[in-house]
Amino acid sequence: MREVACPVALHLDGVPRRIAGFEHPQAGLQLVKGGIKPGERPELAAARELYEESGLETRAAIHLGQSTEIAADSRWHFSLCRLAGPLREQWQHRCADDGGHLFRFFWIALDAPLPKGFATPFQRAFDWIRGSL
Repeated sequence: MREVACPVALHLDGVPRRIAGFEHPQAGLQLVKGGIKPGERPELAAARELYEESGLETRAAIHLGQSTEIAADSRWHFSLCRLAGPLREQWQHRCADDGGHLFRFFWIALDAPLPKGFATPFQRAFDWIRGSL
């Protein structure tokens, strides 16, 4: 079973509650997520993935829980990330891995339906996050 870290990057202002989402140039709309390395704690993997994929830094990551209902043959671990520094409404980040793609980031309101265009695993992850916060 593949172990996946999903950082819940909650916007600092808190009204409305918003999390980070992005557009991958080849794979469409996504939430930040990535593999957990052997021996790595899920919350540390979440902080690492958040920085690698978005450029956002976290001061603390707290493990919220896990689910095997997001995607087949995988266990997703969710960690709430307290973000550091000022936040922009939209930004771009060139991911060093995955071929150096330029990701376009934006905030997604948790109190509204997920915008159209996210694949089913991200819809399930969004529902899990919304139900857990």
